[in-house]
Amino acid sequence: MRFAILGSGSWATALAKILTDNKIHINWWIRNENIIRHFEKRHHNPNYISSVYFKKNLLSLSSDINSVINNSDHIIFAIPSAYIINTLKPLKKNVLANKKIISAVKGILPQSNQLLNEFLHQQFKVSLNDYFTIMGPCHAEEVADEKLSYLTFSGIDETVNRKIASHFTTHYLNTVINNDIYGVQFAAVLKNIYALGAGIAHGLDYGDNFLSVLIANCADEMAGFLRKVGIQHIEVGVHNEEDPVSHKKRANYAASVYLGDLLVTCYSPYSRNRTFGNMIGKGYTVNAAQLELNMVAEGYNASKCIYNINKKIKAEMPIAETIYKILWKNIKSAKGFKQIEEILV
Repeated sequence: MRFAILGSGSWATALAKILTDNKIHINWWIRNENIIRHFEKRHHNPNYISSVYFKKNLLSLSSDINSVINNSDHIIFAIPSAYIINTLKPLKKNVLANKKIISAVKGILPQSNQLLNEFLHQQFKVSLNDYFTIMGPCHAEEVADEKLSYLTFSGIDETVNRKIASHFTTHYLNTVINNDIYGVQFAAVLKNIYALGAGIAHGLDYGDNFLSVLIANCADEMAGFLRKVGIQHIEVGVHNEEDPVSHKKRANYAASVYLGDLLVTCYSPYSRNRTFGNMIGKGYTVNAAQLELNMVAEGYNASKCIYNINKKIKAEMPIAETIYKILWKNIKSAKGFKQIEEILV
């Protein structure tokens, strides 16, 4: 397998560490030539998880995205969702033909309200059979520190999916597989929105007791949305047959990629969405919070995308809707959370 990574943020850098720790060579697309020069001279990313140093012989760095894709057969997308369309716009329509796409994107493309697989199918004719996802819970900072983490790989072709996952298994990273491509992507989008809400609550000085109730209700709201879009097997305490290879229980809603990722994103100090929300709760404007964070909080755009998508889905989502109104309709955080207080159970 010849792997390419598109993107140079913290998650892209963490994925590069995982692969190179397994002695796998990667073709790495980095837009900024200054970052490439720094890598070549100092062997680490100057902007994100800079404590991770790479062996030069395992990296081929380039700002030419066509070259990186053409020289690879497995393309990992680790670009913030808001930048994907502009990044791919200059590419030829057949550039992804016969490639396996691996999405590490935890957002919706805000220009079109689409998941990445929907956009790639529409614009580049990428089949869902050739599309796979990498989802958490897995903070880049903990990968850098080699603290035990879990990644879930989703794909229709179980044989290929399992093979891809095997390249990411290390002493500090366990891998899980399932075939729920849509469910894991929507769960990743929603947990970022709810983490923003948890951050707003923290900024408003709500305590742990309230946060636990808020997050429990967010989990229920997320499950309701997933059921509405047709995701199955998300009941807590109910499992299908065991995995024939690992002999573990099949994942359900309580598994790491659904409930686990929601919990860590809402509680962890590493969560940029929680941090962004905390600033909003403390009175920052959206623009000021974005400048202060200097990283993309996927939940911000996702809140508007899910609000628009849900006009058709019609799931009961009062928490997500209120977070959207705080971020996009200038409703005061305190007023919005007074409304949320009344609907929590």
